[in-house]
Amino acid sequence: MDRGPDIAAGRVPREILALNFADAHPPLTDAQAIIEADRCYFCYDAPCIEACPTSIDVPAFIKGIATGNLAGAARTILESNILGGSCARVCPTEILCEQKCVRNAQEEKPVQIGALQRRATDWQMARGVQPFTRAAATGRRVAVVGAGPAGLACAHRLAMHGHEVTLFDAKPKLGGLNEYGVAAYKTPGDFAQDEVNFVLSIGGVTLAPDQALGRDFTIDTLMDEYEAIFLSLGQAGARKAGLTGEDLSGVMNAVDFIESIRISGTKEDVAVGRRVVVIGGGNTAIDAAVQAKRLGAEEVTLVYRRGRETMSATEVEQAWAQTNGVTIRHWAAPARIEGANGATTAIAFTRGRALDGRAVHDGEEFVLEADMILKAVGQHVVFDPLEGSGVETEGGRIRVDAVGRTSRAGVYAGGDCTAGEDLTVAAVRDGRDAAEAIHADLSQKKEV
Repeated sequence: MDRGPDIAAGRVPREILALNFADAHPPLTDAQAIIEADRCYFCYDAPCIEACPTSIDVPAFIKGIATGNLAGAARTILESNILGGSCARVCPTEILCEQKCVRNAQEEKPVQIGALQRRATDWQMARGVQPFTRAAATGRRVAVVGAGPAGLACAHRLAMHGHEVTLFDAKPKLGGLNEYGVAAYKTPGDFAQDEVNFVLSIGGVTLAPDQALGRDFTIDTLMDEYEAIFLSLGQAGARKAGLTGEDLSGVMNAVDFIESIRISGTKEDVAVGRRVVVIGGGNTAIDAAVQAKRLGAEEVTLVYRRGRETMSATEVEQAWAQTNGVTIRHWAAPARIEGANGATTAIAFTRGRALDGRAVHDGEEFVLEADMILKAVGQHVVFDPLEGSGVETEGGRIRVDAVGRTSRAGVYAGGDCTAGEDLTVAAVRDGRDAAEAIHADLSQKKEV
């Protein structure tokens, strides 16, 4: 993106940037963790377990923390969710496990399950010891395409079962959205890579970064070498907003903006506008808006076409944005982007309202001045590499059965490229469950 006159890097001194992009939610201390764990009722048939997409035995791991058995607590988490560390940081626990905590009915304050999960997984990762070991080698080879949460979870579980796995990814670093797509203050430093290394320490996984499906290999060429394939392609395509002026300098996809921050060491080289407008209502929009503010933007406005209650960003994320100086405006649909000399200067919106359960935008127009506009209007699966592969799609996603089998024998899929919740924890579940299906299917095959 070309830099306009009001887009610049280095708006904030290095020492302030370091603070702005440090861990947004520091971990519990030992004493705090014990006190918080003691708040758990250790429910039988606990609702928090059912609310977790990976079905972590929450009371059991919290009991481990309460009794000083951190190794046991970590193992309980990781045997269900090998990426429990990142999920503790990025997953919306407030609308998953914590929302179901019975403490809500009494104190209107759940047990801090996410923070306790982080406590146990951080303890395990700090020791650099994988709590699981590989089974005897099976001689089976499986290709995993995409090294995000689903791919990593699948590769780990397959390796545990003794299979040889090759893990492909189009990016130079593994980790997917945990490495490239979440706010830097959620997983600061090298946490994403530390977790990747921890997951892969199980052994039996060969890495193939900078290798893209459709460019460097195809489904057919993989099937010539491997007995099964797991696709965790994510949603690599950013949707266009369809606005006049969308190609002006200063207009950028929010995911690209977030990635530029993630790959920067000091953040001093990341350019940001003085007046930034973010279009969208999800967590990507929140991450982009808050980070723009922390990079030194004077005014950041997040604009969403519907009401607060329909935003996909949680209430916690919305409140986080506002406490960081982001203005959120609802019921406004982008109409056009205005510019001068090839650079954006403003964006026009049409006011909307709810009518018979529908969003109607027929109100008056208003204009926000902006030298940077970040589009967070959704992403989509890129299907070009799958053309002619026999892998069928449905509703903009890869069609799979309950355990990830696609329409082509030997090919499985999971994560954001398939229908589901589009959550890190759900992707981990998909990868884990598909690995179990692959293992079961391979085990039924006769040895060659």
